[in-house]
Amino acid sequence: MFRKTYFLILLFMAVIVADVSAQHSQILYFMNLPQRSSLNPAMRPSSRLYIGLPGISDISFRMDNNFLSFSDLFSNGVISDSTFSFLESGPQLDSFLAGLNDKNSVEPQVGVQLFGLGFTVGKDLFVTFDVTERIDGNFVLPGDLLRLVIQGNESYAGTSIDLSSLRADFKYYHEVGLGLSKNITERIRVGVRGKMLFGVATASLDNNDLRLKVNDDYTHTLYADMVFNMSGPVNVDMDPAGGLNNLTIDKSRFNTSQGLASLLTNAGNPGMGLDLGIDYRITDRISVSGALTDLGFIRWKSNRTRLYTKTQIVFNGLTLQDVYDESVEFDDLLNWTLDSLQNSIYTKNIDDPFTTFLPFGVTAAASYSPVKSFTVGLLSQTRFIGRQVHESFTLSANMNLWNALSASCSYTAANQRYDNLGAGFSIRGGWFQIFALVDNIPLQWTRVNSGNDSFRTPENWNTIHTRFGINLVFGNKERKKDLFE
Repeated sequence: MFRKTYFLILLFMAVIVADVSAQHSQILYFMNLPQRSSLNPAMRPSSRLYIGLPGISDISFRMDNNFLSFSDLFSNGVISDSTFSFLESGPQLDSFLAGLNDKNSVEPQVGVQLFGLGFTVGKDLFVTFDVTERIDGNFVLPGDLLRLVIQGNESYAGTSIDLSSLRADFKYYHEVGLGLSKNITERIRVGVRGKMLFGVATASLDNNDLRLKVNDDYTHTLYADMVFNMSGPVNVDMDPAGGLNNLTIDKSRFNTSQGLASLLTNAGNPGMGLDLGIDYRITDRISVSGALTDLGFIRWKSNRTRLYTKTQIVFNGLTLQDVYDESVEFDDLLNWTLDSLQNSIYTKNIDDPFTTFLPFGVTAAASYSPVKSFTVGLLSQTRFIGRQVHESFTLSANMNLWNALSASCSYTAANQRYDNLGAGFSIRGGWFQIFALVDNIPLQWTRVNSGNDSFRTPENWNTIHTRFGINLVFGNKERKKDLFE
């Protein structure tokens, strides 16, 4: 029994972390760091020159999901032989199912800057250049689908369930950005960043129609019209009739340095992006700003595969509850389901390139500085990911002492949670500037026991964002007359 429970833990944790949209940080916006220009290209740092060290100047990781926390998986958040899985009927399962949304999303992000450069030309023109590796993704699971999989289909008998909100999007790409910012009046500064994008790999789902009818005998009839788009090191084996035999990763692309270099330097999937920003200093103490970021797309032309399904499939009425009750093996349920789906997938002789879009963002902010070294900031960020809209509001307190020490603390309402506390700092010693920040510090922790081992882990934590790095900065003397320092 414990083996199956442990397997289900791994399954759900894989769902949480498997999906990885450009990196957005709430607390970074008001910090004295070169990296804040990624949130608003009109922003400039106090230094006249900065250099981002390859691979360590800016590393960002973010993962959001709006429906599942560690505390949902097991009673009291403890893993042991006596642990009861949250799949077991009872108050914990009822609470989890009641908390599901119509659209349950998982959105991790990863960004690693390979090179960064920013320098001042003349009095106030600031130029930036950066090269960054990015992984973006978004998975959306309809609430009714999760309830059906976990709870069973008895309450749905004789009804049809709309699953058209199901989506999946993953992409790995290179981003090369060139930005300019300049004062157009004494109090208004504008910025723009153009970005060239080069796609490495992607997998996405175009859901044209997906409905599930639960029949009176508790079998399921699935009506599907979908397209699976892929580009990357994938081998697709089709039968003579055009049906799918097998789909595997092309491991040969990773066995030699030449094969890996060919994959990573592929320029056959081009794209473009654009960021726009403005900063308006109403008075010396009050300012407002705004930005549009990640307006862009990638056109996938090379190493592409498009799989289609337009079919009607009848499934049996088995669920994960049957696996938990040990009346059926999970492998049997999974294999039967995948075989049924695989038999409905086909390709076409001619496939056109396909396009994926970046999840663009809209930012609005205001700040008040009662004294020169201290600022209170209010920030609103809205991100558009396909048909989804994600909003966050942040109140922060920010300190900047002599351009050598910058520290911030924040409170953020986001991702259906209102307990997100964040903190960040940067310290400059000579030419070196070290920074680290986290937008969501876990307030509640639980102890996990696994055999003889014991460790502590966050309990109610469904949003993670951390960012850190080292910059080389030059020309950090304070200039009193420049409003935008």
